[in-house]
Amino acid sequence: MATSYELTLESFMAGLKRRNPGETEFHQAVEEVSTYLIPYVTKYPQYQTARILERLTEPDRIIVFRVCWEDDQGNVRVNRGYRVQFNNAIGPYKGGLRFHPSVNLSILKFLGFEQIFKNSLTTLPMGAGKGGADFNPKGKSDREVMRFCQAFMTELSKHIGENIDVPAGDIGVGAREISYMFGQYKRLTNEFTGTLTGKGLEFGGSKIRKEATGFGCIYFMQEMLKHQSDDLAGKACVISGSGNVAQYAALKLIQLGAKVLTMSDSTGFIHDPDGINEEKLNFIIDLKTVKRQSLAEYAKHYKLEFHEGKRPWAVPCQLAFPCATQNELDENNAKDLMQKGFIGVAEGANMPTTIQAIKVFQNAKLLFSPGKASNAGGVAVSGLEMTQNSLRMSWSNEELETRLRNIMINIHEECVAHGSEDGYIDYVKGANIAGFTKVANAMLAYGVI
Repeated sequence: MATSYELTLESFMAGLKRRNPGETEFHQAVEEVSTYLIPYVTKYPQYQTARILERLTEPDRIIVFRVCWEDDQGNVRVNRGYRVQFNNAIGPYKGGLRFHPSVNLSILKFLGFEQIFKNSLTTLPMGAGKGGADFNPKGKSDREVMRFCQAFMTELSKHIGENIDVPAGDIGVGAREISYMFGQYKRLTNEFTGTLTGKGLEFGGSKIRKEATGFGCIYFMQEMLKHQSDDLAGKACVISGSGNVAQYAALKLIQLGAKVLTMSDSTGFIHDPDGINEEKLNFIIDLKTVKRQSLAEYAKHYKLEFHEGKRPWAVPCQLAFPCATQNELDENNAKDLMQKGFIGVAEGANMPTTIQAIKVFQNAKLLFSPGKASNAGGVAVSGLEMTQNSLRMSWSNEELETRLRNIMINIHEECVAHGSEDGYIDYVKGANIAGFTKVANAMLAYGVI
């Protein structure tokens, strides 16, 4: 006869840390989710008896492999590649590939775990995975990047497929890297399938894919404000980052009448008191995607101060959009933001806000949306790319943006439905419970596997 047990956050996290020692980012992601899910799970014996939460925090499999390649000087180089296939209860594994020196299992497991809830929230049939390598594409020639991508895909190709696992891009993996990997996958398998997303439009890619995460983040903030009978027009906004997400979050804010004051990169941030308009944003896009230079060049060009080595969170604003990387906004940064007129935060990156900083915003009853909700636009359009590949067709910009907007509206509605309490909407709670329920019910239906 099965024995019952009492699930508590302390005992659950102690067990998880014992099984996954030293994986601090993964611990943080699980704790943030479990804080909300454990009280919810204890109300529903079927989830507790089936140990759904324990099963959900253990990846289906982790693939680790050596990647050998040759640089332009003829030197043999060795990197480590990964794919964490976390959960495929509601569809094939889906999630990005990250190429960066910081890549390790802790980071990939945190990203893959977050992806479970994010993909579920889109309502599209996508499971969750994440992967990458400790390879740094910065400073490498196109031919070096090509040789690395081909070597990486030679091993990864054994573990992916359009109905198995569909990787996409992430930090360090853009259109160039996806193209090289897709070409190698096609050569190895001798078939043309939608096994990667983020492809070029000429060979199965989707329109608005590069804009999707940034646009989706702003649509989500728009819905949060609308729920409070407010809008984006005239709002002073600070953005961190200057990659795809930050660029297109800035563009959508400008289009909707908001004032973008900052953007940042690994060297520091710019503060433009007059606001970054579309002309200035195009300068930034060229600077970061073509010239691959520091934002210090923007400051020099427009005769502004460049805040070297700093983050933009002390700049007075009404809305903040962390769009760079994990844990970039801590408790002290949150307190810096809490100036007169500040309204809230929408995460454009994955877990950019620490747990302590989130509590600062929630205790003040401010708007705060977690990345699993507000940055789900990117994977949503990746899912739509999968659909277009399966149908052997493509949709227009207008149709895709309408679909993206509707997905973000639906995610907001789910968060409100599950996160409302005493007149305040806890979007973190709402996103976690809404994302969990769909996956958990599928896992229950399959039995013990």
